[in-house]
Amino acid sequence: MADSSFDIVSKIDRQEADNALNQAAKELAQRFDFKNTGASINWQGEMGVEIEADTEERVLAALDVFKDKLVKRSISLKALDAGDPRSSGRTYKISCTFSAGISQEQAKKLGKLIRDEGPKKVKVTVQGDELRVSSSSRDDLQAVISLVKDADLDFAVQFLNYR
Repeated sequence: MADSSFDIVSKIDRQEADNALNQAAKELAQRFDFKNTGASINWQGEMGVEIEADTEERVLAALDVFKDKLVKRSISLKALDAGDPRSSGRTYKISCTFSAGISQEQAKKLGKLIRDEGPKKVKVTVQGDELRVSSSSRDDLQAVISLVKDADLDFAVQFLNYR
């Protein structure tokens, strides 16, 4: 019998992130406490977001609105790397980036966790920026999924291609 497998990846759904950004922009335009503060949120390149407002407090509040919309859209906040507010002339700005892919260091850490604490018959292989976990037992794969979900990782993970 062939082995069953699944992939562990770290990526965001760009369309969901775009929807969250558009909802946050709409809320910033409509909410009373953001009136006349110059609060705005825009894409900055492919995976970057820039938030801008007149005061440091308003730009941080706008970031909280954006984070709230991301959570409602099932995007992990571990994938968002938000910088500190910086003064830019008369306004304050925060630059955020979305991280995608599992680095070699993170892959080694995750592979070690699975080998040390997971079922013994499980094989882990690194394939670029994702991990393939395979085993002859689907129960072992389910155990690995729950192990990784319960682990306190500093990056977001998703499980794909379960077969």
